[in-house]
Amino acid sequence: MKVLFIGGTGIISTGVTQLAVERGIDLYLLNRGQSKKLVPSDVKVIKGDIRDRKSASKLLKLHDFDVVVNWVAYVPTHVEADIEFFRGKVGQYIFISSASAYQKPPTSWLITESTPLANPYWQYARDKIACEDRLMAEYRSNGFPVTIVRPSLTYGVTMIPAAINSWQKPWTIVDRMRKGKKVIIHGDGLTLWTMTHNTDFAKGFLGLLGNVQSIGHAVHITSDEALTWNQIYQTIADAAGVKHKSVYIPSDFIAKIDPEHTGTLLGDKSCCAVFDNTKIKRLVPDFVATVPFAQGVRRSVEWFEADEERCVVDDDYNKFMDRTIAAYEKLLPR
Repeated sequence: MKVLFIGGTGIISTGVTQLAVERGIDLYLLNRGQSKKLVPSDVKVIKGDIRDRKSASKLLKLHDFDVVVNWVAYVPTHVEADIEFFRGKVGQYIFISSASAYQKPPTSWLITESTPLANPYWQYARDKIACEDRLMAEYRSNGFPVTIVRPSLTYGVTMIPAAINSWQKPWTIVDRMRKGKKVIIHGDGLTLWTMTHNTDFAKGFLGLLGNVQSIGHAVHITSDEALTWNQIYQTIADAAGVKHKSVYIPSDFIAKIDPEHTGTLLGDKSCCAVFDNTKIKRLVPDFVATVPFAQGVRRSVEWFEADEERCVVDDDYNKFMDRTIAAYEKLLPR
């Protein structure tokens, strides 16, 4: 099977890329070639920018692919361009959407693929919904062979996944814990959430490649392990070998301090995220998530500790957390 990944070097896609190579898939990546260290030697790289459609078209005309996966399509114009280019040229086109597209606030604790898509808090999620709508309209009208995949919070060794942490420098939260600094837990910490290791996601995802039964469908791929945020932060602290000091702060208060958290908290992590994986298991019968969060985050901590240069701290994010904690604690006596 000849497969093209547009992107392919992100946290989720690197896990998929590695397993694809191990399973003998003839894999190509189209990207700007800025993350060469993340690309296995058996993968063929087409250096280019998918946003430059003219030059990308010239590069891709040299190849025929059975499956195309776009990991970096975020707005309708991105998928519109893909429809134009790949219509009639591939057997399957997979769009990476997001579980943040599911209804917020939820009306049921358990999320299935039929849960309505609506997120008034986060433009990112609304753009993903619009992309899905355009692709499904093209499938219904013209048979465009789309499969939609909705990941939830998926992490790998390069990430310490927490609701309030630096995405660019995720070691920050471990550094805070080890220095005895307070960390923020949004709400009361009792909301259920699902963490999925990228190696588990990869097993479900690869089963969809070339899977004709998945065409025209949307499917999420997650772990079946549901943890409260209290348990998640405790597990991170255990992996770091320390006790953590937590401050519980309402999500809307955090969003007022930093409006960028409106989407990621009010439009995502302040709600329960527990997923019914019946559909992916029906499409990929051998799929099962086998990496519990305690094991996965311990691998992450060990990966960072293996090289001091990886243990970079985000000073700006530390200042944000300190400022938010100070502002909230100042109000507590009132």
